[in-house]
Amino acid sequence: MADKIKTGAMLIEGKALLPVSLMLESERCSEGWIWLKNLDRYRLARKVRDRGWNFFSIRGEVKARAFGLDVEKTTRRALRRVLANPKSAAFNCREITEVVLIRFLGLPYVSISAGPRHIQESNVLLQSELAAA
Repeated sequence: MADKIKTGAMLIEGKALLPVSLMLESERCSEGWIWLKNLDRYRLARKVRDRGWNFFSIRGEVKARAFGLDVEKTTRRALRRVLANPKSAAFNCREITEVVLIRFLGLPYVSISAGPRHIQESNVLLQSELAAA
């Protein structure tokens, strides 16, 4: 999985309401989330808009780090932390904006940044609707 989670990767919440005709090639990534194969933000936005829905790119980023000797497990742990961050909990999609493997005092750690994104039918992004979701 560490090889799939790279800059530009798109993840969608498994319970997200999406257009029925939106065919996405995906794979389970983390608890409650799916990784979209062969789709970046621009292609996903085009597919969503072609079906009359809206794709929002929300400003800001969520970051998480995890330490560990096993890069695969450490990457998964950092990803779970990014996806569970309450700052972007109201949004049903994430774009991985940065994945960095660094060593600190000889101990490797992974840092992941992700931008919140949102897919919905309405063209108005209302914070009250997102809080209720």
